[in-house]
Amino acid sequence: MSALPTDAVTAGGSAAEAAPTAVGGAGGRIALRERGASLASVVIPPLLVFAVVIGVWILASQVILAEDKRFLLPPPWAVVDVALLDGHNRAELFTGLWLTTKAAMVGLLLSIVVGMGMAIAMSQAKWVERSFYPYAVVLQTIPILAIVPLIGFTLGYDFSSRVLVVVLIALFPVITNTLFGLLSVDQGHHDLFSLHKGGRVTRLLKLQLPAAMPAIFTGLRIAAGASVIGAVVGDFFFQQGTPGIGVLMNTYASELESERLYAAVILSSLLGIAVFLVVTWLERRVVGRWHTATRGTR
Repeated sequence: MSALPTDAVTAGGSAAEAAPTAVGGAGGRIALRERGASLASVVIPPLLVFAVVIGVWILASQVILAEDKRFLLPPPWAVVDVALLDGHNRAELFTGLWLTTKAAMVGLLLSIVVGMGMAIAMSQAKWVERSFYPYAVVLQTIPILAIVPLIGFTLGYDFSSRVLVVVLIALFPVITNTLFGLLSVDQGHHDLFSLHKGGRVTRLLKLQLPAAMPAIFTGLRIAAGASVIGAVVGDFFFQQGTPGIGVLMNTYASELESERLYAAVILSSLLGIAVFLVVTWLERRVVGRWHTATRGTR
């Protein structure tokens, strides 16, 4: 058999070496386009909704409302100018927001610790669940607005009372979702641990808690939003001391300071969104894609 010409071998080798590079480059460009399309699908819809909301706001404040009632719905630029660009108003709003944030975060952390502790205890002993779960349900069904004045009368109107209101609102979602996750583990997995003589603590740490993580974080997301609501509700009722964002809302509403009132409402909403996003980020770090309940949804 005659040998191939040197030029042919060289050309063939160059083509063989260039082919993977071309394929890899094309694959990288395709992956980049897919990531860009995925990012656009996540970012563009909320931006479109935001633009529509701002457009409706401007239309209502400038066209729909009568001239003598437009002060009730100031345009977005008036809210930004009066409430956020003015140094005094901005400092007042962000100071109140910080105090409300502290109450919400401390109450949320306490709710997580107490709620998960109670749920774990209920999952390990049926008599504990029968003893305490009905009271958790009763606590959830009592209107919080009826409890808040009682808290003020008995415990005072300081920071701890605000935190207690947050705990009362955010506790139930943590308990119910954590308990649901712990009790929903497949029986076959329990049988496997029993076969290998896994103890109660081992079963809890290596089976029940990991399997319950999606349900736990569902409860945490609900509790995150509820914690901000509880902090604002506490501010509305506990007027003493340094005012939080809820106290400022009440003051602005009574004084017909519509620009500052809308700014306070928007900042409170942004606080709730921020807390929710932090919990969602933690869920993705802890749960990620490994759990069957999150596959195909991330």
